[in-house]
Amino acid sequence: MIHDGHHVLPVRVYCEDTDFSGVVYHASYLRFMERGRTDCLRLLGVDQRALFEDAGSETLPFHFVVRSMAIEFIRPARMDDVLDVVTAPGDVKGASITLHQSVRRGGEILVDAKVRIALVSEGRAQRIPKSLRAAMQMGRAG
Repeated sequence: MIHDGHHVLPVRVYCEDTDFSGVVYHASYLRFMERGRTDCLRLLGVDQRALFEDAGSETLPFHFVVRSMAIEFIRPARMDDVLDVVTAPGDVKGASITLHQSVRRGGEILVDAKVRIALVSEGRAQRIPKSLRAAMQMGRAG
């Protein structure tokens, strides 16, 4: 759901997400945040699979890639925790979108990240379409 400019995706921590001590392995947070970004974009009207597979003959298929990520691991999550992956749309510039993401347990921020995704086609950056720019603005407004 997108509410007040934030998308929230609940995630339960399973054994496969943890290291030998039952603490969430750092790479698992990347997967959680990928799910949050994908779901946020889906709710904003972006069908990533359709963009890639069903592009018409007049346009090339395109998709999003992570261009950069700054991430801070603040507190650990543990097996069986229920977490919220919070995604907030940020700046849309040229071929990239900046998103702020956090992973929370209750009101406590466990991981905080700034992620820049880029729209690419055949390995080259492509300008973000006006419709997606507008959807991102609506997402920020809530």
